[in-house]
Amino acid sequence: MLAGFLAGYLVLGLERACKMLPASLEGVKPVLIYPVLGLFATALVMMAVNPVMGTINLALSDFLNSLSGSSIVLLGVVVAAMQATDMGGPINKAAYVFGTAALAEQTLTGNMIMAAVMAGGMVPPLGIALSTTFFKNRWTKKERDAGIANYVMGLSFITEGAIPFAASDPLRVLPAMIAGSATAGGLSMLFGCASPAPHGGAWVIPVLTNPGMYLVALAVGAVVGCLVLSALKKPLPASESGLAEKDPFSSANSSGAGTLTAA
Repeated sequence: MLAGFLAGYLVLGLERACKMLPASLEGVKPVLIYPVLGLFATALVMMAVNPVMGTINLALSDFLNSLSGSSIVLLGVVVAAMQATDMGGPINKAAYVFGTAALAEQTLTGNMIMAAVMAGGMVPPLGIALSTTFFKNRWTKKERDAGIANYVMGLSFITEGAIPFAASDPLRVLPAMIAGSATAGGLSMLFGCASPAPHGGAWVIPVLTNPGMYLVALAVGAVVGCLVLSALKKPLPASESGLAEKDPFSSANSSGAGTLTAA
């Protein structure tokens, strides 16, 4: 991810630097100068950055490994929360790589870690989908329509379905989804759920250890995320939500009108 940002800015810098070149070289810039020099410059910069990033990744891996003993439930909370922190970004991917590495050891603990990681990745789309379904006045019609697709995204372990919602309101969506994912991951560990598969979401639950309780962990995590998010978000005006505004006096007025008519 860092390399992508660096490459983009380096090429933008090259583009500005090449403005002084003669017009006769205009056709050479996009096919030779930008890609070749841009790649070379990015490679040089990454040679300096990679050792730093490697140290960070190693420290993160060592920290997670230190929790795999007596603090196994806490480990489930942490790796699941990491899945919801950036929903497909580097922290999410670090947790997923840790889970797949643990899975490769072919131990019960490794499979439990993978199950917790998967639960953490499934909760954000599911929590958002529930909120758009049961707390409609917090969302616009466009968001409510998009929330329906998140049921499928969440069940399929595609955390990225929550990204548009997190991008539009990160201060509310991210804390809520982290809370929901952490809950699901901790419960998955507590219930001893284990996954032999690195992906698949709900479609591989039948092959999990203790699948019934895994569904409970997912449901509780999704509900927690939904409730926290819906509590943090304020109801929208009817003009924004697209919902008809209820008139608290409509029933009383109609009742009174009926009484007068009867009289």
